[in-house]
Amino acid sequence: MKILVALAFLMIIGSLGSALFFLMRDKGKSNRTVHALALRVGLSITLFLLLLGAHYMGWIQPTGIH
Repeated sequence: MKILVALAFLMIIGSLGSALFFLMRDKGKSNRTVHALALRVGLSITLFLLLLGAHYMGWIQPTGIH
């Protein structure tokens, strides 16, 4: 589960980086920035729902603050 979450975070960061690249390169003349940011939002929501489902099914446990 830790590897899956780490990969999801890397994909989210990669999507954010590509949006920045498209923003700087295209200067607002294409929709590639919007598509990259929409992908990032979709990945973030998917990760959140995955974590909620994993907690509900008992795959991950809360550890609290030590």
